[in-house]
Amino acid sequence: MTTRSIGDLLIAPGASRGEQLICYTTAALGAAGSTALAVHADLSLLAVIVIAVIAFDLCGGAVVNSTASAKRHFHRAGRTHWHHLGFVAIHVQPFILALVVPEFPWCSAAAVYLLALAGAVTILSTPAALRRPIAFAWVTLALLFPLDTPTALVWMPPILLIKLLLAHLQPEEARR
Repeated sequence: MTTRSIGDLLIAPGASRGEQLICYTTAALGAAGSTALAVHADLSLLAVIVIAVIAFDLCGGAVVNSTASAKRHFHRAGRTHWHHLGFVAIHVQPFILALVVPEFPWCSAAAVYLLALAGAVTILSTPAALRRPIAFAWVTLALLFPLDTPTALVWMPPILLIKLLLAHLQPEEARR
């Protein structure tokens, strides 16, 4: 029986100490920054807690998904487009935020979610050599989409798109 570490579960099997340090530090600082924004916006305690947890996941996850260990894990042999699309689809954080932050409209939550999902479909339907530039083009243009996002959540759409489209969907490049 193999013993798995917390790093194996939250980052990827075999994550280096350096990768773990960067990922956890970014997650903690993201949670702290989002908490400060939520408290400043005078949101409810429930909203502040939910925002902190989601920021920990998204901020840390954006960095996690860019690590070599996560790239090896998520893009290992046998992984298909369906695995990657499923990973994007389970990121329902915009709807959870709409549930606890009354100033964040459900239509904006749906727009963020659909931008991520449609971006994933577009990227995964693109020839491999063009996926990275298509992902950057998609995120760049998606961030121009006008959303009714409260100040306490302005960080969420770009970080969600970075985590999913720019980090997770991009395999590790071969070393030259």
